[in-house]
Amino acid sequence: MSEAADPAVPAGGLAVFAATLPPAYFDRPVLQVARDLVGCGFFFDGVGGRIVETEAYAHDDPCCHGFRGRTARNAVMFGPPGHLYVYFTYGMHFCGNLVCEGEGRAAAVLLRALEPLQGIELMSEHRGVTHPRLLCSGPARLTQALGIGREHNGLPAWLPPLLVTPRPGARGDDPSRWSANEPQIAVTTRIGVGGDVQPWRFVDAASRFLSRRLPASQPRGG
Repeated sequence: MSEAADPAVPAGGLAVFAATLPPAYFDRPVLQVARDLVGCGFFFDGVGGRIVETEAYAHDDPCCHGFRGRTARNAVMFGPPGHLYVYFTYGMHFCGNLVCEGEGRAAAVLLRALEPLQGIELMSEHRGVTHPRLLCSGPARLTQALGIGREHNGLPAWLPPLLVTPRPGARGDDPSRWSANEPQIAVTTRIGVGGDVQPWRFVDAASRFLSRRLPASQPRGG
């Protein structure tokens, strides 16, 4: 059986669960969702893995695409929550975000890195590399590996082809467990945001699949 067809993925203890994260999961403060997504699964057409790095962008944040108001390009950011917001950057890359908070707020979580677990052969074809650490360690690498582009902007996160699954041992239909089974999380400033002092990047401190490694002096469990 090929890797992409295998429904059980032993690495990291993650599988594609029948239960997915519902819209209400994303209808919460963006900082909470960004932290809680670390350790969850993210799959597109059955290809994906475990989220190990996110960044939060709030509606009143000058770095947020929705800060200056709604446009045709950023309309998905304004809700409803739980949809995929895809934008094009540097004239060559796509980045994927999950919209959060109430409709009209324009908040989202940028998906910065995954631990590849399912469909690795296809990821390698998309990326043109074979080393697992180079497949999804960065927001543009992540979307390229999974085959996500502009045409997928606005997809709901709880229906195929896009599925966001709870952390192992948690349940999407139990809000009391949405923050449970948290990995060791480190919190840093965001990457590539000049002069940014907001500690709004959340990473699995034990992961070797981050877009940028943590310094040895970085506090864990922040």
